[in-house]
Parts: sequence; C-alpha cells; structure tokens
Amino acid sequence: MTENLYRPLRIGNMNLEGNLFLAPAAGYTDSTFRSICVDEGANLTFTGLVSAESLCRRASGSEALLHRAANEKVYAVQLFGSSPQVMAQAAKLLVPYKPDMIDINAGCPVPKVTRCGAGVALMRDPKNMSRIIAAVACVARTDLGGIPVSVKMRSGWDAASINFAECARVAVEAGAALISLHPRTRSQGYGGVSCWRHIAELAAEIPVPVAGSGDLYTALDAKRMLLATGCAAVMFARGAFGNPFIFAAAKNLLLGREGREGRETEEPSDARRISTALRQLELLAKTIGERRASLEMRKVFCAYTKGMRDSARLRTRLVHAETIADYRSLLQNFIRPILV
Repeated sequence: MTENLYRPLRIGNMNLEGNLFLAPAAGYTDSTFRSICVDEGANLTFTGLVSAESLCRRASGSEALLHRAANEKVYAVQLFGSSPQVMAQAAKLLVPYKPDMIDINAGCPVPKVTRCGAGVALMRDPKNMSRIIAAVACVARTDLGGIPVSVKMRSGWDAASINFAECARVAVEAGAALISLHPRTRSQGYGGVSCWRHIAELAAEIPVPVAGSGDLYTALDAKRMLLATGCAAVMFARGAFGNPFIFAAAKNLLLGREGREGRETEEPSDARRISTALRQLELLAKTIGERRASLEMRKVFCAYTKGMRDSARLRTRLVHAETIADYRSLLQNFIRPILV
C-alpha cells in the first residue's frame, strides 16, 4: 500500500499534486522558508498567523506576512480573529494577493490570541466559529473566485472538553472544505504526546479531507500517521523547522523509493544543511534587508545546525551574527569545506 500514500488531493475546487503540507507557524513560515520547502516538495504551504484586526487596520506587519514566494504555485493565508464581520472584511482584503485557500485558525494556544476569543478559544464557542467560517466562505465564493476555506483546530480546550468532532462537523456544515487537526489540547500546548486516534476518528467521520499534524519529525512519522489514521494529508510543523528536506524524504518514502544501502530515507549532509540555511538568509535579506534578516535568522540557523557535531559551540556564536559576512565567517571556521 505504500505506493498509494503519496497521492493527489482535491480540496473544494483546488487540486493538489500531493498530500505533504507545511503548517502555519508564527516566526518561521515566512515566504523565504516556504519557498525552500516548496523546492523540497511541499505541496501546500500556509502563511504564518495573520491577525484579521491588524489586516483591517492596514498594519504593515500584517501585509508583510502575505508576501507570496515566486515558486509558490499554491498557498493558503491563515487568518485569526473572533468577529465574523472583521474576519469577512479581512478576507476581502486578500483579493490582491490571490490566495488559493483561506485557513481559519482555531488551534493556536498562545494567550495573546486566545484572550481575544480567537485561536483555540473558538472551540469553546462552536456557534461563533460557525458564523466566522460561513462569513469567510461567503467572501471566498463571491470575491475570491470560489477558493476553499479550511480550519485548523486542536482536540479541545483541555482534557475535560475534547470536542474536535463537534467542532469539525460545525465547520463542515458552515462551508469548510478541509479540517487540519493537531490532536493536542490547548492546556497541553506543545508538550506531551499528540493523540493520533483523534485524527483517525475524524477522518472516518467527516466528508471532507482531514490533514493530520502533531509529532511529525521524520519521513517515517508521516508514513506511520497516514497508515494509522487514514488521514488525507500530513502537515509538518516543528519537524520542518531547520529541516525542509523532510518533504523530499517523505515523498521518496511514501513512493517506496529507497536510499543507498536500502535505507528508507537519506539524511541531508551538514554541507547541505548549511548551504540551505545560507540560501534562506540571502533570500530573506532581499525581502526585508540584511540587518533585520540576520537578526531573524539566528534562531533559524540554530534549528538547521541542531544535531551537528560540536554545534552547541557554534550556536553560542551564531546568536551574535549581525551580517551575512558574520554568518559566512563563523560557518567557514565550523565546516570549512562546504563554502569553498
């Protein structure tokens, strides 16, 4: 059955070549990282969280999040908010960006999002969540050419309120064409173990595709999730940070392609990791300027170099890099052959 695990997917009127997604993540999934993930095989990418309120106020920071990479043939914009009217207004402002899908965030557990009734707090008020989805879906039909609307949610607010099944049914009835489920509760945050059984239950119950997320750190994890849950797609989040190569590895594994010596996947070399991180830095510098890009990429380089020999020492120096030249100098001293 492995050869059938990587497969085309239809979401509403949108057709995807495959079923490997990059999850939305604030501070990580900017257009430069999404571009690299697309090069590595991501079939669908999502912007980071975009505040509907900020977008309606025309805040420059929100508009910057909507930038689309040149190679992003298919991308989704993720909006968060708690007002149906504001969410609909924000959706209308997406017309110039021509997104292929709008994703509604009903899963973010961060207090500054949930305090205003958005993110996973929407799961505490399914009726309001329904109104939001219906309002955005209406705009998607009338102003955005009928693009699909999706919803990303969690298992529930806490262990005493596991209501993902109810919320998913409400979402589909209101017009959602895809449900992405991260099977942890708000109270779990990103700790503990995600409950893949919830993904399986949802995939068997609702009539639209389900994308599974949570504890996907390797290509083999993606295969296991698809087999164990019957979900239509997998959505990599933390497993892709510093490791965009996971998309190519997952595709090869799901297609039954083996690496050298019969290994299921090939680990990228240190040289490839570093050169890819530098490419991301250079792309970001062209977008937001070298100084700002160098500061923002500190955490990203830490992710790319995680697990390398003596990388802890390198990371203590990388967090002080302020220019592309600083990064190159530090990396040349760390792995001299890769930049020759």
